[in-house]
Amino acid sequence: MIQVAEISWEFIVALVTGGAAGALASTWIAPPPEKSNAYLRAKEQLDAELKETEEQLRREHKEREQELKAGIKEAELERKQVLQQREQSLDQHSERLDQRERELNRRDRDLNRQDKDLGKRERQLDQQAQKLEAQVKAAEDLLASRSGLTREEAKAQLMLDLEQQAKLEAVEKIRQIEESAREMAEQQARALIAQSVQRYAGEHIAEHATISIPIREDQTGKIIGKEGRNIRAFSQMSGCDLLIDDTPGAVVISCFNPIRREIAKRALERLLLDGRINIAKIEEAIRRSESEIETLTRQYGESAALELEITGIHPELLKLLGRLHFTTSFAQNVLQHSVEVGAIAGMLAAELGLKPKQARRAGLLHDIGKAADQLVDGDHAEAGAALCKKYGESKAISSAIAAHHDEELQSSLLAQILSSANQLSSSRPGARRANLATQLQRLEDLEECALEFDAVEKVFAFKAGQELRVVVDNAKVDDSEAVVLARDLAQKIEEEFSFEQDVKVVVVRPTRVVSYAR
Repeated sequence: MIQVAEISWEFIVALVTGGAAGALASTWIAPPPEKSNAYLRAKEQLDAELKETEEQLRREHKEREQELKAGIKEAELERKQVLQQREQSLDQHSERLDQRERELNRRDRDLNRQDKDLGKRERQLDQQAQKLEAQVKAAEDLLASRSGLTREEAKAQLMLDLEQQAKLEAVEKIRQIEESAREMAEQQARALIAQSVQRYAGEHIAEHATISIPIREDQTGKIIGKEGRNIRAFSQMSGCDLLIDDTPGAVVISCFNPIRREIAKRALERLLLDGRINIAKIEEAIRRSESEIETLTRQYGESAALELEITGIHPELLKLLGRLHFTTSFAQNVLQHSVEVGAIAGMLAAELGLKPKQARRAGLLHDIGKAADQLVDGDHAEAGAALCKKYGESKAISSAIAAHHDEELQSSLLAQILSSANQLSSSRPGARRANLATQLQRLEDLEECALEFDAVEKVFAFKAGQELRVVVDNAKVDDSEAVVLARDLAQKIEEEFSFEQDVKVVVVRPTRVVSYAR
């Protein structure tokens, strides 16, 4: 052990100031006596510093220990929170699993209950099926015992009834198919007619909607006028088109309306005869031609009414009737056709004990709608009926005119007479470019075609071959077979003949009832 007395003064100073290296380098010399107080003070200072350092180290150790304890406590808290969150998540997951398990158990119970119910219903259905089989067997036995038929005979009768029912259902299905096909055919027919009009209407229009008037070469410039004034004024005032360059040496008047076409023709002829052509002369000529045509139409109407000894017709109807003189239908003059229909209808009415004068009046007015079909909605039959009703004609005449083409139901004998007279006039050989031999051959061919069917007894062709009435044996042909026969006959006529007009096939099943009084 080192003694304090043996430590030199330089060693202590070096230990205090410079450290152990300096102290070891110093010599071990005993302090002089005069430095013992300094030594003690240095020692005290060293002890104080050592104590202070020890205290500082203790405080630092204590602070460090507190920080470590706080960190450990915080880490433990975080770990507890994480563990607590995991426990909560596991609890929720466990709760969901429990709920799903309960749901599966409930569904299992429901399925078991449904299986039991289905099994119970299946047993009930089996019992009901057995009961029904027993009832059907009992009913069959009762039917066989009461009807006197065996099971096989009853089955054959049932098959026959089912066959009849199936046949009726087939006929009804055929009717539905025919109606659907008819609607589709109408749509296709409209499209075909439109295409046909576009392709082939040119020749017909050129023939029936134009009038050609011969002119000299020096008259062409006068008709056209300076800068085309005369021809434009004529077209605007007359409502017709003038075509000069299409035909050499002639001017063509084109218009659908026959009255306007006739007015333009007369006015142009008057202008060419006069030689002076200007706007004033054109207006005067057209006005005079309109007055002449109005007078002529009234005269034509009055002459037709006078020929049939008919009076009291409204002046407007007479004027419209006279316009029919300038109208043709199938190359037949409509006014002449109306006079013929009136005469025929009067004779038929006289033979049937009706009013001939009323029938002649209806026949004369039956096509008057053709004179105003552009001014009234509907076809010429509806238009004529509306005009006659408007100008005071009787309801019987208006109804007969409306129904003379079967657009409406023929509810009176007058309507049937008018329809027959119209067919007779239209079917007259030569009236519409058809000869008698062709008409007779048409009737004979239709009758021979119908007689080829076994069930047909008699055949009658009406309306120049437009209607074919077939009389069959009532015992051989029932209602459903009559429908099938009419359809087959119509199909055969379509395949073997090519007629311009439709052929109406009517199958008649006469019922004969015989009784004896004894």
